Amino acid sequence: MTLRNIRSNNYPEWFQDVITAADMAEGSVSPGCMIIKPWGYGVWMRIRRTLDDMFAETGHENYYFPMFIPLSFFQKEADHVEGFAKEMALVTHSKVRKNEEGKLVPYGALEEPLVVRPTSETIIADAFAKWVVSYRDLPILMNQWANVVRWEMRPRLFLRTREFLWQEGHTAHATAEEAEAEANQMLEVYRSMCEDTMAMPVITGQKPEHEKFPGAVTTLCVEAMMQDGKALQAGTSHYLGQNFSRPANIAFQNRDGEKEFAYTTSWGVSTRLVGGLLMSHADDEGMNTPPKVAPYQIVIVPMIKDESMREPIMAYVAKLEAALRSQTAFGEKIRIKTDKRNKESVDKYWEWARKGAPIICEVGIRDVEGEKIMSKIRCRMNTPEHKKLLPFNDFVATAGALLEEIQAEMFAKAKARMEANIRTDITTLEELKEYFTPKSGWLEDDKKSHPAFVLAKWSEDKDTIPLLKEMGITIRCIPFAYQDGKDGKCILSGKPAVKYAIFARSY
Repeated sequence: MTLRNIRSNNYPEWFQDVITAADMAEGSVSPGCMIIKPWGYGVWMRIRRTLDDMFAETGHENYYFPMFIPLSFFQKEADHVEGFAKEMALVTHSKVRKNEEGKLVPYGALEEPLVVRPTSETIIADAFAKWVVSYRDLPILMNQWANVVRWEMRPRLFLRTREFLWQEGHTAHATAEEAEAEANQMLEVYRSMCEDTMAMPVITGQKPEHEKFPGAVTTLCVEAMMQDGKALQAGTSHYLGQNFSRPANIAFQNRDGEKEFAYTTSWGVSTRLVGGLLMSHADDEGMNTPPKVAPYQIVIVPMIKDESMREPIMAYVAKLEAALRSQTAFGEKIRIKTDKRNKESVDKYWEWARKGAPIICEVGIRDVEGEKIMSKIRCRMNTPEHKKLLPFNDFVATAGALLEEIQAEMFAKAKARMEANIRTDITTLEELKEYFTPKSGWLEDDKKSHPAFVLAKWSEDKDTIPLLKEMGITIRCIPFAYQDGKDGKCILSGKPAVKYAIFARSY
């Protein structure tokens, strides 16, 4: 029961088909926006809970700021307003009325337009300026869970929608060293969350000057490789220096009694991570959800073919559910769902398989009579290891370990695919152009069928940027790993270069 579009035929349509088949989200009547449905939202909430705990462990507290920001706030920081100008949605009127034709029209023009939050650096900096007087008031370590609006021209579910959910962290510090350490610490939080929780391998690094966040001194990032070889920016952490604190007047009296401007950071991830999760793990049968972020880790499907079987099967299901609720995986109680809907059992099974429930237990009368449990492991579909038939007690006792095994298996597979598709043998501009020339086929551990990542030396020369645009690629980051400190030649210009960069197409 493969999807209408398989990955090798049409990757973009396959992506949309997986979202539909897994019932994760759908488009809205509000143009460019999406409705996130329970399985998709459940995955996001697992990511959110994990991050929220990690933020608390690193000393951050949650705040909430208004979603309407005076336009003048953005004009205080020139690079910032320029970077977001094309994506801003404005509120210009406060009322509507009926005109002579009976149509609703705006009136009551606002004295100053309000920007619908695309990001909150400016309004938060304004608050920091009121809260900070002395070095004793620092650091401020805060996070906000919110929605934001960016007027995307080509929306795609989970990847680029005009409204999306995210978290944005904002901090203020007394020294540049503290702020830079904060930016690095939060990058590591994101790396850990992507790899340890989402089973999605990433590369950490620094964005080149022309790709950094508007107004930042430096932008750090986590970059993931999707199954089609394109890069997805999974999260960013920005050291802002005093670029926002000066125009906002976040000033304090330092230990020497002198006035100084605070050093700030910001960092964030969004529901784009759900899209990244899908493109890292889904297959031609649908979604394949890592156990740590699955809303339900084990789904029990009663296989009732005759009403006379209902009572003993449901009693056995209740016994199984009760036994599993005492078991743990990853230090937490296992999340269980029994599908009691009045639908054909095979249909219910395929619904959960397409959502990517990690383990699906089908319970029929034979299982009851033999005191067995038939489990199907989603990530092993279409392999001999897909099904496991175990005695009841053995299955219950090993369920937690099996979920942890699945999580590790999914990460290992994605990690191996990424590492196999980072090219290090492309060293000239001609080879780079040839590599990124569109070809038929797609990426499945085959370096020749579809381009992925190229690791090559780059001189950081601004004159090389137009060459990237001609090829339709970007420099994803200057990775922290892979650097050897040796002299080499820039792949774009042939000039001397020391640093390696990751070149790729991207979402």
